[in-house]
Amino acid sequence: MPAQIIQTNNAPFNKVSIDPVTLEVIENALRNARIEMDATLVRTAMSPGIREQGDAFPLIADRTGQMIVGQFGSYIGPFLDGFEGTVEEGDMIMLSDPYSVGGAISHLNDWLVLLPVFKDGRLVAYTSMFGHQSDIGGKVVGSMPIDATSIFEEGVRIPPVKIYKKGVYNDDVIKLIMAQTRKPDWCTADLNALIASCRVAARRVVEMCERFGDDVFAAATDELLARNYRAMKQLIASSISEEKVSFEDYICDDGMGYGPYKIRCTMHREGDIVVLDFDGTDPQSQASINFFLNENMLKMFFGIYMIMVFDPQVLFNDGYYDLIRVKIPEGSLLKPKFPAALSGRTHALGRLFDIMGGLLGQKTPEFLNAAGFSSSPHLFYSGYDAKGRWFQLFQIGFGGIPGRPLGDGPDGHSLFPGFTNVPNEFLERYFPLVIERYETVADSGGAGLHRGGNGIIMTYRFLASGTIAIHDDRWFTMPWGVNGGEPGARARKILEKPDGTQTVVGNKLENLTIEAGDQLHFITWGGGGWGDPLLRDPTLLELELERGLVTVEGAKRYGVVLVDGKVDAAATEALRVKMRAERGPVTSVFNYGPDIDTLRANSLMDTGLPAPKPPVKLAHFAA
Repeated sequence: MPAQIIQTNNAPFNKVSIDPVTLEVIENALRNARIEMDATLVRTAMSPGIREQGDAFPLIADRTGQMIVGQFGSYIGPFLDGFEGTVEEGDMIMLSDPYSVGGAISHLNDWLVLLPVFKDGRLVAYTSMFGHQSDIGGKVVGSMPIDATSIFEEGVRIPPVKIYKKGVYNDDVIKLIMAQTRKPDWCTADLNALIASCRVAARRVVEMCERFGDDVFAAATDELLARNYRAMKQLIASSISEEKVSFEDYICDDGMGYGPYKIRCTMHREGDIVVLDFDGTDPQSQASINFFLNENMLKMFFGIYMIMVFDPQVLFNDGYYDLIRVKIPEGSLLKPKFPAALSGRTHALGRLFDIMGGLLGQKTPEFLNAAGFSSSPHLFYSGYDAKGRWFQLFQIGFGGIPGRPLGDGPDGHSLFPGFTNVPNEFLERYFPLVIERYETVADSGGAGLHRGGNGIIMTYRFLASGTIAIHDDRWFTMPWGVNGGEPGARARKILEKPDGTQTVVGNKLENLTIEAGDQLHFITWGGGGWGDPLLRDPTLLELELERGLVTVEGAKRYGVVLVDGKVDAAATEALRVKMRAERGPVTSVFNYGPDIDTLRANSLMDTGLPAPKPPVKLAHFAA
């Protein structure tokens, strides 16, 4: 039974016309309210993941729950459909359990706060914010066990619950929740920050209603949704074919010795409707790399990609969802059956962006990005410092962004544009470690007319014994290049002991014991290259050599010979003629590197790690 909305004023909103200037003012006021939500959050949160890296996502929705401004699309519809209770003025809802809202949020670490906004007894909007909590209990520090086999191992599950009911704070349930976490101080501050952000946006919405009138505000949100529908309908008609196209990519492994896991999607257009069908995706994993993908979230991903590639001026919102139909097989990696573990879903999340690009670019390769939205590398470090105080670090790392039609991919950047790195000074001030290196990995970006972004190497020297965990991907498969571009380099993780002994360790591991003085070389993947590298301006290689982005040997991938840091024009021309003759014309849109069988055969030699075993379908899955 869906949620029951309680209003003391049930008068319908009058349909009014809205002029373009007023619409523009309200649209930008909503954008600013979203920015103010972010500002409020980072000023009041305590955990480094939210305060320093911005791992939180705001949303302002209309009275029906459709997102007007935000990033991940609205989860309010699935929440309202599954919440067996009332929603009334003074209520505020909190939740974290993906299974309770159809995957509208994707793992337990994301705490979501939802505030219905009432004015004069009528529901006029919703504001919401969710943010990643650094610890919510469970079997490991950080609450993201890659080797979890059920969600019960991952920490406290919070179904939709009212933390405010008619304005009264539910202190008992908050105490119960905070008792499950290893960092109740961080979590309490972060929850208060989420609440404050929602309240700020709610005040701004009410102010807009008071300034322009309730009917005008309602008409504006309706028109913003309708405008987005019209824009996306035109983009779909001009960019998506009725002919089916398919694309597949892989999650390298599950951290328990199996992989790679295939994600496959087929796309076509039926009239005005785009169909995205994930038939052929591998079954769910025994481990936590499953991604319970909400259909509306995928629609938002698809729309963002379409808009960013074809018309970046469009403000994306939920208005176009009726134009997209999503099919995800039950029991697959993207729709696992309860109680499958979900905490490691980040790798599939990143891979979906690569797959969207691979689908959309087959008919229009001139708009195609290479691969590189590949993962969101995580490091966890915990223990007791020299004074006996408990510490725990959760940090998100960055890889290389893919080469693009308009230029090189950024070096060492986040999958999500709003994320920022944790300053090294902050890490060294609050945790027992020293950052010995933080720099780009030369030549790790795929060669191309537009180079893929380089990955980074971040070397941690640990000052206290403890344990670490690593979650990363793209160590087995490569971020593919396009239109003649080469794949990016793969990720690596190396543990170095004080005597200089080095050991390659897995890109997905838990509870690795480290001692004071150990160093971890955390190396991320590079983005794939775009376009023929033999067409790249040779003088760019001079600059990149000077800046440490390529090496003399790496420049030869572009057919460029550098002598004493300068281009040898004659030698470069001769090398390019030779390379063109040996290679022949570029005929394939995608360059994946070696096939899976070859990667398996050469894994130990190429990566220092044994190849994962092929995934096995689970015979059954029970709690």
